[in-house]
Amino acid sequence: MTGTLAAIGAGLAVIGAGLGIGIIGKAAMEAIARQPEATSKIQTAMIIAAALIEGVALFGVVVSLIAK
Repeated sequence: MTGTLAAIGAGLAVIGAGLGIGIIGKAAMEAIARQPEATSKIQTAMIIAAALIEGVALFGVVVSLIAK
């Protein structure tokens, strides 16, 4: 039973990360379409935010697997 709950927790962490990165990508593409001259600044901020989200997702997966 606890293994199943850990798998569900890990899955939710990964789904949340996927949604977060998707939203960041969408917003970045819209921003670049509006201001093409700011592309490098937008891409830098997008990559940093995506890396932070990935770190939190990895932490969530590890915690859910350890907590079983």
